[in-house]
Amino acid sequence: MAGTSASQAFDLPTDDQGKATTLRLLFWGRTKEANPHMRGFWFATISFFWAFVGCFAFAPLMAVVREDIGLCDGFDEKGKCKCGAGTECNKLIGFSGLTAVASTIFVRVLLGGFLEKFGPRKVQVALLSLGALFVASSAAITDATGLIVVRFCIGAVGATFVTNQFWSSILFNRKIVGMTNATAGGWGNLGGGVTQSLMPLIYGMFLNGFGMSKPASWRVSMFVPAAIFSIVAVLMWFFSQDTPCGKFDVTQLGKSKVSPVDYVQCLKDPRVLTMIMQYGACFGTELVMNNRLALHFKDYDWSDGVVLSVAAAGLAASAFGLVNLFARSLGGIFSDVMFARMGVPGRIWAQFLALALEGLWLLLFSHMTAFSAALPCLLLFSLGVQLAEGTSYGIVPFMIPQHLGPVSAMVGAGGNLGAVIATQLFYIQMKVDDDLIPYRVHAGCVLFWALMTVFLYWSDERGSMFTKGMAKNTEVEGAAPSQESAEVVA
Repeated sequence: MAGTSASQAFDLPTDDQGKATTLRLLFWGRTKEANPHMRGFWFATISFFWAFVGCFAFAPLMAVVREDIGLCDGFDEKGKCKCGAGTECNKLIGFSGLTAVASTIFVRVLLGGFLEKFGPRKVQVALLSLGALFVASSAAITDATGLIVVRFCIGAVGATFVTNQFWSSILFNRKIVGMTNATAGGWGNLGGGVTQSLMPLIYGMFLNGFGMSKPASWRVSMFVPAAIFSIVAVLMWFFSQDTPCGKFDVTQLGKSKVSPVDYVQCLKDPRVLTMIMQYGACFGTELVMNNRLALHFKDYDWSDGVVLSVAAAGLAASAFGLVNLFARSLGGIFSDVMFARMGVPGRIWAQFLALALEGLWLLLFSHMTAFSAALPCLLLFSLGVQLAEGTSYGIVPFMIPQHLGPVSAMVGAGGNLGAVIATQLFYIQMKVDDDLIPYRVHAGCVLFWALMTVFLYWSDERGSMFTKGMAKNTEVEGAAPSQESAEVVA
């Protein structure tokens, strides 16, 4: 990496670019200059984690929010909304969730250029600072319009994922980039699951512990993630740096300047377009589930007679996101292992298998009418989703290395694009009597994009699913040779 002194002493072993060849998870280091790698990893992960808590803070509280702002016509004796599927109430709630993920598309796309211009630290601090303002302002909404506008603004914070992956990619050696990106992204995604149980607990604390009313309790609850956003942003500013050598410069990617033309060149590549849609099939699916599962578990008429409270439904929905604790990392490790054995074709095969499993397990979940059967199927389905997310960003750094920012940004935006498409087509517009049918159609879409993995083909040494790729020690264009073996240390 340009600007890195050969004599510079790091706390971790590095290659001749200054990229760490070891992921030492429990190691903070002496200073940010001595250990920029793990500090960057943890700030990338923690900031994304809390960003997702804020992005999906409404979802587990929606049963309370919809009553407070007058979205529902009324509730039955079991506390379920009387507004059935396809009614105005559910359409407005669905649309608010759609806008939350839609706004992220534009911000994620733009972020590629900003990252290459300003570096990951400044970009992430700016996103968290704006996010704190948006999440805090959500406490003031009084109607459906306010809900939609606020969720649209908060959705921009979801773009922190692009910084998360970009930062990890420029700090760690290519042999462990799959595992590193997957772990940073997965533990960040964990916020989308944690918020499903965390926000009801915070709400319950204000409601029962402090004796506040229901409306006041959910509104005050929103200030908690907003405050944490601000704290993380301040700590990141003072205790981390962009790269091993300090400030990021775009020449470190092998090009002289940042240009909008970079996006055009990337979009001309059908492999990039394929990866955009495949990431929409996995991460986009996770976003849909983060928005829908809590209400699905609460409102669905389970054949085994289970009736869930707001807190219980949120806890059940959180199981989907909590699988991120290990599953996305497994996807990255699987991608790295296949790369060591087969080169880039190994990463492509890992991608296909993960997406296929996701689609099959979603199909299984979509046939479960008993809560006792749906929950274990949900865990399998989530495992497939996280595996596919991990294998996706095991491939991204190899696609067009000199355009890492735009490719990372557009693939990340593809996740939100997939969520918008699925939400609109399968869960809002589709008029069905059985609430499980949209999940079945969604499963078919995922399986279709799994088959499209055959289009991830390079005519050079990278290869494809059915042609020989580069050996594990051969370098891909834009990447400097590594001199150390890679390892992970807890």
